[in-house]
Amino acid sequence: MEREVRVRFAPSPTGPLHIGGVRTALYNYLFAKKMGGKMLLRIEDTDQTRFVPGAEQYIFDSLEWCGIKLDESPVHGGPHAPYRQSERKPMYMDYALQLVNAGHAYYAFDTAEELEEMRERLKAAKVATPQYNAITRATMKNSLTLPEDEVKRRLESGDPYVIRLKVPRKEEVRLKDMIRGWVMVHSSAIDDKVLMKSDGMPTYHLANIVDDHLMEITHVIRGEEWLPSAPLHVLLYRYFGWEDTMPEFAHLPLLLKPDGNGKLSKRDGDKLGFPVFPLNWVDPVSGEKSSGYREAGYMPDGFVNFLAFLGWNPGTQQEIFSMEELIEAFSIERIGKSGTRFDIQKARWYNEQYLRAKPDAELAQYLLRALPDGITCSEERAEKIVGLMKERVTFPQDFWKEAAYFFVAPTQYNEQVAAKKWSAAAAGAFEQFRNELASLPEFNADSVKALLLQILERNGLKIGQVMQALRIALTGVEAGPDLMAIIEIIGREETENRIDAALTKLAQYAA
Repeated sequence: MEREVRVRFAPSPTGPLHIGGVRTALYNYLFAKKMGGKMLLRIEDTDQTRFVPGAEQYIFDSLEWCGIKLDESPVHGGPHAPYRQSERKPMYMDYALQLVNAGHAYYAFDTAEELEEMRERLKAAKVATPQYNAITRATMKNSLTLPEDEVKRRLESGDPYVIRLKVPRKEEVRLKDMIRGWVMVHSSAIDDKVLMKSDGMPTYHLANIVDDHLMEITHVIRGEEWLPSAPLHVLLYRYFGWEDTMPEFAHLPLLLKPDGNGKLSKRDGDKLGFPVFPLNWVDPVSGEKSSGYREAGYMPDGFVNFLAFLGWNPGTQQEIFSMEELIEAFSIERIGKSGTRFDIQKARWYNEQYLRAKPDAELAQYLLRALPDGITCSEERAEKIVGLMKERVTFPQDFWKEAAYFFVAPTQYNEQVAAKKWSAAAAGAFEQFRNELASLPEFNADSVKALLLQILERNGLKIGQVMQALRIALTGVEAGPDLMAIIEIIGREETENRIDAALTKLAQYAA
């Protein structure tokens, strides 16, 4: 009988969730939903020394903002609760002892000083990577080298110890990765990793394998940085007798800095001029602030679309995908092996596409919320403004910044345009235009344009000669959406007043 697909996202609450972690969660989610399976969130908090208050809630909030819906988690519960490793602590020792009793793990009593002495000795012998392994364990204090009665005495007297995996000395460990194909590592390159720490907490390696097995995980989709640990995990599955239900592995390519020079890390937050976290974060200890995509004005659906393409492609020319379309199109086989450069300009492009696709009524709310005290606007007028401006903005907060002239008359004008385009002929035509606006039976963009063209023809002027000058008279800036539509929105009286002001303030250029 075919097993139900079950994947997990298993972050540690050691700070804000990096964008690479969000991508890992997204790929897990897309795969699970594509296969009709389930996705769970497990908080891997066995290292209590690195626990950061607020980090766990940040993980929940980030996934929710991205639209990643979990089936099981510390919040949602589920049949395999609890979903925090710290709350599962009592059982891990039983599994570690199972390995000890089967001869696949052992007690190690070495002190920190003795471990350091071993490393220095190996360095002096020109060993490239000093490690506790099948060779060096023979010279250390552990249950493989000490007499049985001494081991028993040490355990009974409460001497500090760790439990280490007993890695075979000469063996080829094979793993088939869904992205990279067969990966083979010689056991001599794998050290005897600690499985249980002296404080009674399991390390990532033990807790991860035990929990994935108990939670019936079928596919482990995680970052490339875990690939070196994968052969060790294969050994653990074998030693526990769980090879038949061992999950399939897929190790995702790295997210690289924009120049391709190295991994995009948490430390790069704001240094490169863009966020590397989904939401704003304030470090509870240092008070250091890091910016997030949500607060920077990115739409969650556009952000997710952008993120999906960082390492995966659908094999078609289509770039805009809803979450449902991403689920339908997603496949592990179309994830690349090599690292992907992070392109913030592409993220901005996606945001523009999603922003422009939203209804004007929804976009109008962004503008209305941004209006300063004392400035009012009807929803109908706000909809007209955002409808005009949405092709010219990247973020919702840009609406007020770009559209302020709809509410506030300019007090300064683009001097370069004025010097080049303002003339006595243009000023004369504008004055006639201003005086004749009152005679229009209907005041709208079409009637205003017809009047302007009529006046220009009367004065022997072409529209290209005066349009930019009229634009700065009405808005103060040299570029923007259709000027006739702007005039319709600001209204007859305001248009007359602004032309009057410009004729006075720019008179020097009409001489």
